[in-house]
Amino acid sequence: MRLLSLEGRLTLLLAAAALSGALLYVGVTVWPLPQVIVSINTWFKLSIAAPGGVGSLGAMLATVVVLLPLASLLAHRVTRPLQRLLRALEGAVASYRDGDFSFSIASHRRDELGALIRSHNALGNTLREQRQNLAQRELLLDTVVQNTPVALVLTDAAGKVTYANIAARHLFNEGRSLHGLAFDEILTGTSESLRKAIASGEDALLTVEMEGSEETFHISQRNFRLQGRPHRLQLFRRMTRELSRQEVATWKRVIRVISHELNNSLAPISSLAHSGAELARRGDTDRLPGVFGTIAERTRHLHGFIAGYASFAKLPAPQPVAIDWPSYIESLALHCQFRLDGRLPEEPGHFDAAQIEQVLINLIKNAHEAGGPDDEVALSVAVVARMVPVGSGGGADGSPGSVRPRARHERNGAGAGAAAVLFHQALRYGPGPCAGARDSRGPWRPGGAGQPRGRWPAREFIPAALNPGR
Repeated sequence: MRLLSLEGRLTLLLAAAALSGALLYVGVTVWPLPQVIVSINTWFKLSIAAPGGVGSLGAMLATVVVLLPLASLLAHRVTRPLQRLLRALEGAVASYRDGDFSFSIASHRRDELGALIRSHNALGNTLREQRQNLAQRELLLDTVVQNTPVALVLTDAAGKVTYANIAARHLFNEGRSLHGLAFDEILTGTSESLRKAIASGEDALLTVEMEGSEETFHISQRNFRLQGRPHRLQLFRRMTRELSRQEVATWKRVIRVISHELNNSLAPISSLAHSGAELARRGDTDRLPGVFGTIAERTRHLHGFIAGYASFAKLPAPQPVAIDWPSYIESLALHCQFRLDGRLPEEPGHFDAAQIEQVLINLIKNAHEAGGPDDEVALSVAVVARMVPVGSGGGADGSPGSVRPRARHERNGAGAGAAAVLFHQALRYGPGPCAGARDSRGPWRPGGAGQPRGRWPAREFIPAALNPGR
């Protein structure tokens, strides 16, 4: 037990109190109070009774009367620092409850109360640092959210706006605050297509007319629970510039492909026309039918190329329906020759039957044209429906040859490029996403990463991988 601890101080205080009481009792009953009273009686000829005649009870009563004021004064002086400390702790707790963690207590005590004060101050410093870091992170997050070009609207279960950033306020309320307003009432002044897209609760890409011009938006909607209550987060991203850049890039690619094909056809036609004119000038008419036949063949080739891309441009939007696999595969077998690998799924598919049928016909046709036995062109339908073509050549690792469709018209008019574009169109604009893959040995190699494949689950069509190549 340390003397400076609370226990040591209390022990010393109680021992001092007991010793003081004993000394006072002895002073009253034994010495010096009885002798003083006797001397007074002798000097002043008085008859004051000595305490010894009063008895022990009287002596004790006199001791209590004398010690009570002294004990009260001593208790006040001893407990006054403790009372100040308790008031300081009460104020610190009230400050913490109000969110103010800058309160600290100054003390130089070296007992348990001093250790408590130091621990309290350390706790306050820790909470203050955490509060400052949290405030900095919240400020950074709020700055990022407020200044993002994506309009963000957070609504509660009643449809009231609980949070909206600057972009959302400018988009829906001319820069004014949206907090507490009903989001459905805010949308009354917008287009019907936007209201339907938001009411569906799903992601959507739509074009609306705003301020005399068309704007394309991508809408993302997510439901979650915040503080135990349901909320909906809605993001409105302007896609006009991005889509315009993509459209320009697409037009450039299309123009390059068409220009390449026109050059491939017009250059031989121009050369043959010059040769025919020279033969006619020389009078060598026997060779003119061959020249004209070649010109006609190149003209038909160019016409087929243009007609193929014209039919692709008229491709309608996919109309997914439930597909029975056995009857669908039997219908596909009437148009092309292939070998069915494995069993068909029991659950029906869900996709556009006509478009996917045209995709598979073109791909199987390209597989036959790649070379190899016809009975080795296989189609398997499981979790992934894929076509495994086998060519006549072989890779560096001994793998069989590959189908290599290009985004151009082939010499024999088969249209491998049209198949690739059609495949890309049907997969990209179906219900699911489309991803590209390329194997290091070339696109669409059997067994490689670039093998063309499409996934048909029971209720939706989700393309898995595609790389039309170039």
